[in-house]
Amino acid sequence: MKILTPRLLHVLERFNSAHPWDHNAHYHPWLLRQLPRRFGRALDVGCGTGDLVRLLAGRAREVHGVDSDPGIVEKARELTGDGYAHVTYSVADAPDGLPPGPYDVITCVAVLHHLPLAETLTRLRRQLAPGGTLLIVGLARDETFVARLLGCASIPLNAATGWVKNRGRTAPRPASMTAVTRPAETTYAEIVREARRILPGARLRRRLFWRYTLVARAGAGGVSSAGRSGA
Repeated sequence: MKILTPRLLHVLERFNSAHPWDHNAHYHPWLLRQLPRRFGRALDVGCGTGDLVRLLAGRAREVHGVDSDPGIVEKARELTGDGYAHVTYSVADAPDGLPPGPYDVITCVAVLHHLPLAETLTRLRRQLAPGGTLLIVGLARDETFVARLLGCASIPLNAATGWVKNRGRTAPRPASMTAVTRPAETTYAEIVREARRILPGARLRRRLFWRYTLVARAGAGGVSSAGRSGA
């Protein structure tokens, strides 16, 4: 039985287009809660317009944002301005083109499904400094009852959140939502399997708004413990 008819989906799409909000930015506070108040070097993979880079800059000694889209990197530089001397951006393709580490913090938000899964996780693990933290907010292809249930729960919450964030007014799409997107092809089960193989101790959790989170913390000998990742 279909939960949503094509007509209802069309109505919801029109409503969401009129009241847009950034699902990825919704998880920025969660990302910051996983991190210490001060740390050294940070890398944001797939930085987009630099919203998360600027948040990390409030805690980090040095932050580097990378994205494969030259136009979006230029927009990030424009929005960041001259007030962040410790922030740099570069155009690079992940995983092979990432700038050399090590990094105390690596973030990757809504990007991993664009990249080769195993190769990217392996590269990020190697770039992580001892004691460092890898944080991923990702998308996975729905295939289980739990995933579909969370997806259905997200539909009315998505509309309500857009209405509240925009105070009931119509609004243009945020600059952070102008990057090129595509649907996820890898299933959550496949992601969990690869993450557990490559990042021992990593913790993953399904989330609302069609997202999952991954936290991996590196010990002296490599990634070994995820700490308090379920928050």
